[in-house]
Amino acid sequence: MVGLILDARAYLMQKSAPLTVRYGEAHRYSGSDLAPPRSIRVPTRHGRVRCDVYQPADRGTSLPAYVHFHGGAFVMRYPAMDDFFARIVAAELGAVVINVDYDVAPQKRFPVAQEQCHDVSAWVATNPEELGIDPLRVALGGFSAGGNLAASAALQARDLGSFTPVCQLLGVPSLDVAEPTTAKHAAIPHPMLTAGLLDLVRATYFRDVAARSSPYASPLRAASLAGLPPAIVVTAEYDLLRAEGDRYADRMRTEGVEVLHHVVRGADHYFLEAGPAGARSTLNLIVEGLGAHLEQRNSR
Repeated sequence: MVGLILDARAYLMQKSAPLTVRYGEAHRYSGSDLAPPRSIRVPTRHGRVRCDVYQPADRGTSLPAYVHFHGGAFVMRYPAMDDFFARIVAAELGAVVINVDYDVAPQKRFPVAQEQCHDVSAWVATNPEELGIDPLRVALGGFSAGGNLAASAALQARDLGSFTPVCQLLGVPSLDVAEPTTAKHAAIPHPMLTAGLLDLVRATYFRDVAARSSPYASPLRAASLAGLPPAIVVTAEYDLLRAEGDRYADRMRTEGVEVLHHVVRGADHYFLEAGPAGARSTLNLIVEGLGAHLEQRNSR
């Protein structure tokens, strides 16, 4: 009965997301003049996944590509929440952006979304003619739950040898869903993310307790992070998830991975909340970091 009640709560959050999620509207700094994204359906181990494809103004035949995974606690199926970011990347970096509409709870459980996100990314890199992109200049990334999916996809790509991203962007990522929620601490008394919300995520999407320790569910628990692509890690000073993001950045650097780690001071989990100037500064850092990697063809 408890499981059904929690699934119902997750379902309500999922269906209300288009009505409640508005944070990106304040950050449409560029790309508003781009054409609406077109929809494609990409084959994966769990069926075809719909993706929104944003085309830059320069419609070349060998463009860089960025595969993006939105947030939403593994229950909000609403890729349009990051439309603002997809447009910024397409407009400012001239990249084709693939915004992935992966499956969420309660309809699906781990590892469905993680495997879908890897498979979409691998498809993009191995079918460059479909999108007019350079297969050696494919990056991936996401925010919050999407940061977990990006880290997981990068680990899977390394382990399977499916493709090599030029970069992984991990924004305020969830990286350890096996750690008890009571062990996670924020630097403020009432953080945006609560232990109750994290418990809901575990009880719905990560329902199999044993599976939570899998490195593809909890990348921080991977035995080795060596051989991963360069990373941009953004954590927020007051975020309940900050410690695991900081530890992941430190571990990658220690194990030989190139890491740009930025802590957004004065911010909670919603790391773009520090006013327009602070948000634009953080987005500049992210976009410039992505651009530096997308400009270079992958030689590994």
